[in-house]
Amino acid sequence: MQISLKPCKDVTTVNTDCLILIVDRSLSTDIAKAADSATGGAITKIINRGDFSGKIAESLYLPAVSGLKAPRLLIIGKGENADLKDSEFDKIITAAINATASAGCKDISMMIDSISVADRNAPWQLQRIAQLITTAGYRYTATVSKPKPALSIRRLTLQSANTDANRRAVHIGASIGKGINVACDLGDLPGNICTPNYLASEARALGRKFESVTVSVLDEKKMAQLGMHSLLSVSAGSDQPAQLIVMEYKGSKKSDKPHVLVGKGVTFDTGGISLKPGAKMDEMKYDMCGAASVLGTLNAVANMDIKLNVIGIIAAAENMPSGKATKPGDVVTSMSGQTIEVLNTDAEGRLVLCDALTYAGKFKPASVIDIATLTGACVVALGKHASGLFSNDDGFAAELLEQGRLAQDRAWHMPLWDDYQSQLDSNFADMANIGGPEAGSVTAACFLSRFTKDYRWAHLDIAGAAWIGGANKGATGRPVGLLCQYLASKAG
Repeated sequence: MQISLKPCKDVTTVNTDCLILIVDRSLSTDIAKAADSATGGAITKIINRGDFSGKIAESLYLPAVSGLKAPRLLIIGKGENADLKDSEFDKIITAAINATASAGCKDISMMIDSISVADRNAPWQLQRIAQLITTAGYRYTATVSKPKPALSIRRLTLQSANTDANRRAVHIGASIGKGINVACDLGDLPGNICTPNYLASEARALGRKFESVTVSVLDEKKMAQLGMHSLLSVSAGSDQPAQLIVMEYKGSKKSDKPHVLVGKGVTFDTGGISLKPGAKMDEMKYDMCGAASVLGTLNAVANMDIKLNVIGIIAAAENMPSGKATKPGDVVTSMSGQTIEVLNTDAEGRLVLCDALTYAGKFKPASVIDIATLTGACVVALGKHASGLFSNDDGFAAELLEQGRLAQDRAWHMPLWDDYQSQLDSNFADMANIGGPEAGSVTAACFLSRFTKDYRWAHLDIAGAAWIGGANKGATGRPVGLLCQYLASKAG
């Protein structure tokens, strides 16, 4: 996809497959008036006939127009309010992409000077458009003989000043979009392909692609030497060995503290001995979407070349039942030395994450964010629209909430009160790995908090946000947008 910037001096001379105008009913902008005049009042006639109301994201495609150099015209409604909401802007841009793609257009030009988004500047709009059109091009192809046709659009010209700031905004948006697509592709792969070893190979490929990224992988022998018996208890029943994958992006001075992302990478989750019901178990291939988001974010960060040190850690394992599998009631010792009574082997995400979070401490991080499809309870609480956000620092949580709002990848601040900690009490270990039926997402976060006391930490429970089920089943790539927006805000 080629995205270019070119200010429009005369709308009638724009040379493109399809010209996109974003208008209200009164055609209040100079560009809309000029296009209407050039076409002999065609747009006004369409509005007066009632064929187009101008409501937000309403589209009308005109395959043949005269008076314009562009042979096709697409008009998109922007409503009557002076300023759009972020979500309304997304709807308008998505409608434009979908309509032109459905028509098979390859080269499109979008007139965007008529759009004003509340509290957002032009670079934000350009970044958002670049991200949306990049993610619109995602297609899953790995295991289908006849994949869906590729997006027809090959070039997008945006009517805007060709400045350094605007070009940077487009580059950032496209990079984030590519990172989201990486996360979607990994999430959508089946568990027989996307194993812990596969995730390690993808990380190594990232290291070969970018000189700024170095990769190391700890095998089970090394993890055992480090005392990561909690993580290893999850892979004990599988023929697939666990992997602890570490990706280091060096974008700043060596002395600058890194920001660390820790991803849950359970490449398939049967529940282990605490076996899940068969219905929808196929969707447990998505239990590594936290890991996928870390890989996607590191890909985007390296593409953006941001001036920041970032470390991605993936705790990759497969949770299977066998004669070697961890049993309910077993007690394991974590890398931190704390012991855990495994009351339910289907609460395995926290068991792989706690050792990875302890390992993250060795980097003396500026911040740590773990990302995990951790609890069904979070799906019940928040559905698919928001990730659950827990943190040991309210200021950090507020930062992430704002960056999620900017990225249109929202989270919701959940409680992490000491009142919930007693639900993890165990008679036979320092803690149990589950806290009973009440507040399941909160007690899971409380469990993780016991391993993160030495640094600024946040936990994103993405169990509802990471994929969509049903007929349109597929990974969403979230929260790559939020993570990239946060890291970009920290860059020098």
